[in-house]
Amino acid sequence: MNAGEKNNLDITKNIKIIEWLKSELLTAIASLFELLIKGTKAGQEALIDVLANIILVTYILGKRLGINFSSIDMKIEDKIRLGILEQHRVEEWYGDLSNLKQYFNRNRN
Repeated sequence: MNAGEKNNLDITKNIKIIEWLKSELLTAIASLFELLIKGTKAGQEALIDVLANIILVTYILGKRLGINFSSIDMKIEDKIRLGILEQHRVEEWYGDLSNLKQYFNRNRN
């Protein structure tokens, strides 16, 4: 196999995995909605599993699109700071963004 064929194979492989990840993300979101409809019958472990899968697939999809994990983390932190400054509703009512900021800060150390 020459260099051009290998490059085409890599591009094709990357496109296939991106399409698969998009499908996985949609499936996970559909699963989340399904669990939310079931309410308390769904169980917290099932919700944790689906939410973790959404986060995992999102990070991997970003990597396949040329975005490194730390760039995603930095953007999340930027959005958290902005939400706190603008008193986003979840911050104003529950303080969730401040809690998430503290979580990020603790895990960074």
